[in-house]
Amino acid sequence: MRTRTLSTATALAVLFSSAALSVVTAGHAAAATAVVASPGGIVVDGGLKRVFVGDRTAGKVLAADYSGALTGSVSGIRGVSGLALSDDGATLYAAAEGSNEIAAIDAATLGVKARYAVTTDKGPRHIAFAGGKVWFTYGDQWDGNLGSLDPKDETVALGQFPAGPQGGLWGPALLDTDPSVPGLLAVGQTGLSTDSMAVVDVTGSTPQLTAWHNGDYTLNGGISDIDLVPGAPQVLVNGAQRDSYADGKFKAAGAYPAGQRADIAPNGLVAQVDGAKVSVYRPNAAQPVRTYANGTSGTSGTAALRWAPDSSRIFALVEAGGGYTLKTLTDPTLNAPTLTVNAPSTATRGKELTVKGKITATVPLPSGTKLQATRTDLESPDGKALTAVTAKADGSYSFTDTPPAGGKVTYQVAYAGDATHTTATASDKVDVSRTKATLTVNKNGKVYGHGADVPFTAHLGPTYKNRTVEIWADPYGGDKPNKLVKTGKVNSSGNISATVDMKRDTVVTAVYKGDARTAPKTAKSTAYAKVNISTSVSKHYKKAKIGSTPYYWFHKRTDPLLTTTMSYYKDRKQRFDLQIRSGGRWHSADSQYFLIGTNGKSAITLEGPGQSGIKARMRSTYVNGSSGDNVNSTTHGAWKYLYWSD
Repeated sequence: MRTRTLSTATALAVLFSSAALSVVTAGHAAAATAVVASPGGIVVDGGLKRVFVGDRTAGKVLAADYSGALTGSVSGIRGVSGLALSDDGATLYAAAEGSNEIAAIDAATLGVKARYAVTTDKGPRHIAFAGGKVWFTYGDQWDGNLGSLDPKDETVALGQFPAGPQGGLWGPALLDTDPSVPGLLAVGQTGLSTDSMAVVDVTGSTPQLTAWHNGDYTLNGGISDIDLVPGAPQVLVNGAQRDSYADGKFKAAGAYPAGQRADIAPNGLVAQVDGAKVSVYRPNAAQPVRTYANGTSGTSGTAALRWAPDSSRIFALVEAGGGYTLKTLTDPTLNAPTLTVNAPSTATRGKELTVKGKITATVPLPSGTKLQATRTDLESPDGKALTAVTAKADGSYSFTDTPPAGGKVTYQVAYAGDATHTTATASDKVDVSRTKATLTVNKNGKVYGHGADVPFTAHLGPTYKNRTVEIWADPYGGDKPNKLVKTGKVNSSGNISATVDMKRDTVVTAVYKGDARTAPKTAKSTAYAKVNISTSVSKHYKKAKIGSTPYYWFHKRTDPLLTTTMSYYKDRKQRFDLQIRSGGRWHSADSQYFLIGTNGKSAITLEGPGQSGIKARMRSTYVNGSSGDNVNSTTHGAWKYLYWSD
């Protein structure tokens, strides 16, 4: 009901230290959804078409439109635990348990008009508007009670729960009102040991007890929710059990299927929370007319919900992402059919297949229900309507079709709805066969010099319609992306070529995306690129041949400086190979790896032998895998010949 307050799991949440007030109004460009960390009440203003939601953790009251979009907020409502609207909808009252006060907020502007202190350190907790006054509960275990705020003279009165044999309230009880009987207040204890509830008449100067229950029979798990039932002397407890109080005592009067909490629309429709579901029941019905799936497995589903005053929709706070999001549940009186579609997983193009399914509803569907089937494929990407299908008496249906195109084919079946049912749509996919394409890329395994511009040619065999091929180049190494080099139609011979700058080993991929009768195809070719290597020699006193071989000549105590330049890659090393000439043959003396600098250079000083007549040679090598990376192919530099003369 529109003035009932919420029982939250955070009823004893920490109090907040700041009472600062701020009002924020969202601009038209903002489309944020109302989200709260912990629910602190929810109420709907039918005149303004606004939904107000309390955020207990943030100390805020949020305003949203009927779509659930945030329109504004007011902060400084510390530990807000409940909300209620005045009968004219102009004033929103918020129970601020964190500051022990009631805030009166202008429902149109969200400005705080007044704050009323409640002289207790435990409350106010739950709040309602009835008989022209604001009613609230407060207190702790064994000392709960009822209080009131009279907006006319701004007086706050405590200890208002009627005295009598019932023994008072165990704690800060739940409250609920019904606009059809504006002078009644339902009171429900939340303690597991009492199961106490009451209906109180607040039309007079002092509240009068209309009915009382104090454990005469057991409710499963105690009272966690209570609603006055419009048009009948009943309450709905925990969203399931109906109890009559016509003779001053509560007696079982029927039940809905198991639930945890509910709200009742002015026309008697019951919106019941059961885990992650919200079900809508007509008065005293055994089957829901509509069920909404809210939340997911492992969440508490819907924490609170309220009907719009015109019974057109339900507003629910649904757990999601660590908070609670305001969702709007529309068309509550329309039953939602269940529709299934079952098509074969695979089929042959051009051959007939059969699609089957069923449509069912908890509210009987009209006789001869018509369903519309649509096929979507590569030839008809926007869908092609097929012949309408009539469901049998049990809701089952079937139809045949011959798919003209291959690939993923979707069969969708739709029900247009009627006066008592929503629309329903379902679909299934079929993998329809296509002819295999032939696609190749040349030059697989070839090795090229660093930076060579190499043309790669892709060849596409016969296809139905599509003759377009993409050529991609993916260089080795995680720092370079796979890049589209060329896309276009193949020539009359089925060929298309693209040039790749071979600075690294590269995977060249040709991609054919297929058509309605030819399957997609991918072909790859891996080509390899060497690195650039050069070595300069310095500190020699001349260059001269010995025999036919050119040597760098050094004095016997000179240390040659050998500087290698190599294509740079992060953490790359060169292998320095050294050989000595002896007995007419070259003998390996040493091989070591040295880091290449970011400038692509590595300078090595070779210690002179200190004696004359020594011949040596060196070279720099990049070794795939051993030089610190694998983005190029193994490359040997040229030998440099050294001679120490004297």
